[in-house]
Amino acid sequence: MIDRKIVFATISAFVAVGMSAPASATSASAAAAVEITDAVDEASSPLGTGDEQFSRLFADWKSLDSGSPTAPAPTTTVSVPSRMPLDDARLTSGYGMRTHPVTGGRRAHKGIDLAAPTGTPVYATADGTVERANWFSSYGKFIKIDHGASMETRFAHLSKIFVSAGDRVKKGQLIGHVGSTGRSTGPHLHYEVRIDGKAVNPMPYMVESQAQQAFQLATGKGGQGGD
Repeated sequence: MIDRKIVFATISAFVAVGMSAPASATSASAAAAVEITDAVDEASSPLGTGDEQFSRLFADWKSLDSGSPTAPAPTTTVSVPSRMPLDDARLTSGYGMRTHPVTGGRRAHKGIDLAAPTGTPVYATADGTVERANWFSSYGKFIKIDHGASMETRFAHLSKIFVSAGDRVKKGQLIGHVGSTGRSTGPHLHYEVRIDGKAVNPMPYMVESQAQQAFQLATGKGGQGGD
């Protein structure tokens, strides 16, 4: 059984390191993420607010360790997205305000667009449970995956879907193919990360940070989708 105090101490130490050091990139996919990051505005930290959001996910765990009698027991495994959803892609639209390519006008873009040929494999970016896998309005063929702690990822405009609602998926598992369904001007993947229902910049979640690695080591199976 894991000593929760040791877990919290380990996470806190590595979160501090992760906010001051570049994220680890251990694969070709991570290298692609670095290229994409160069195309968007740099944040004050190498990971933007990614590690700050990550550390907030476990704030309730710290209150549990303090012995609060009213604190609920954790019931969900948390898996933080930490890889590219595609092996090869080109960033065509970043996160934030933009001129909409179909409707025109300035509006918030709640994810990023990664251009790739129709049929390019799309992968789960963390362990989780598929909440939705069907046609969803302007998103076209759409997948939503719950990763615990009110964190989710969204994949839109797919040409094919290989999972169903209720399926458990592993990080790196094939879940669909790139397409141009729904409101789309060409084959690409629209990818979102949301926390408590609110969209956040997906860029920090497309490489594995030191804080995320520390959490995986501290909690063992399921922490980051490792075997």
